[in-house]
Amino acid sequence: MSSWIASMVNPSALEDTDMANVMDICVVDDELIVCERLQPILEKSGFAVETFTNSSMALKRLSEKPFDILITDIKMGQPDGIELLRYAKTHSPKTRVIIITGFATAETAREAMKSGAVDFIAKPFRLSQLIDLVINISEEIKNSSEPK
Repeated sequence: MSSWIASMVNPSALEDTDMANVMDICVVDDELIVCERLQPILEKSGFAVETFTNSSMALKRLSEKPFDILITDIKMGQPDGIELLRYAKTHSPKTRVIIITGFATAETAREAMKSGAVDFIAKPFRLSQLIDLVINISEEIKNSSEPK
């Protein structure tokens, strides 16, 4: 019986089977609207989400907790998104990082991918595009035998 069906019969079954498998996502963007739009849709998709509009606060949180997926803008205060990407990959190498930016250039995309980003998305983007990417990455993580 799937966990979703089990939760319909016994709501606590979902907690027992899926809570340990919930993917932790950190969203960092100095534009509040981005965080406000991404958090609820990611949560409705079954992810645990923390958002930050201050990259220094995000860096502090990254030092405290490994996230499965980091979604970050590039152009922010210090640290910028590339620095967050490098920190995450150094301190939690299994963290998958998605870069989102309104300043997409071939050079920034190349730098992000060279630093370990799994994808680079230019703003404005369709929410469905990002959600599909996050779901695909979460499936890859679940299918791998490597814990965070």
